[in-house]
Amino acid sequence: MSATGEQSTSDRPTRPAPMHRGPARDLGIEIIEGRLAADSGMTLDDIQRRFDVSRTVAREVLRELETLHLVVARRRVGIVVQQRAAWNFLHPTLIDWRLRSEDRPRQLHDLTQLRHVVEPAAAAAAADLADVETRAMLPPLAARMRTLGEAGQLEEFMELDITMHRAILASSGNELFTAMADLVEVVLVARTELSLMPQQPKPEALAAHEAVADAIWRGDAGAARDAMVAITTEVLDAFGA
Repeated sequence: MSATGEQSTSDRPTRPAPMHRGPARDLGIEIIEGRLAADSGMTLDDIQRRFDVSRTVAREVLRELETLHLVVARRRVGIVVQQRAAWNFLHPTLIDWRLRSEDRPRQLHDLTQLRHVVEPAAAAAAADLADVETRAMLPPLAARMRTLGEAGQLEEFMELDITMHRAILASSGNELFTAMADLVEVVLVARTELSLMPQQPKPEALAAHEAVADAIWRGDAGAARDAMVAITTEVLDAFGA
């Protein structure tokens, strides 16, 4: 169990990934990297032969790619790769694939800029609107994050970092901010899994997490905003470097 009483990622039972997931990601990354060019085509038969999968699995591959607006199925034409402007850029799956492709630097820059705008506003709103349970949960969570960060326990640190950012976004009173939680989780997970996190988080980042937790606990919107700006600025600087 995590320090917040929630079941941690490592405690949850793992399920095998659906059979279509690997082929869909492979094709998606090829589209993202331009190896499958816009307006080029394929068929379900092509997917079946290439990945040695059933017709049902090939259809699931197509459905996932269509959900991300990477392809469109057209009668008498087949499956056509979409222009980049049509992609569903805010979908967490597309963000994850971009982070695992040659498009990673652009994705990190764009998503971190978005966080830099949204999360300080969410923190300020949470200082005004968060319920007592959330306010009380944040300071000990931030303290536990410091302990884990200083010990270099990045997986456990990441889980609590996700919990904190989700709680702040969910407490903002803005449903669009709340809907960003999955996007923030994707980038936090990728930063750890792709070794983009320092082995020990920077002291100023740990201090900023404690500051935002304390400000929300006290109901200080200005201090919460400033502390979250410090957090997202550190991430911008890290990815810029």
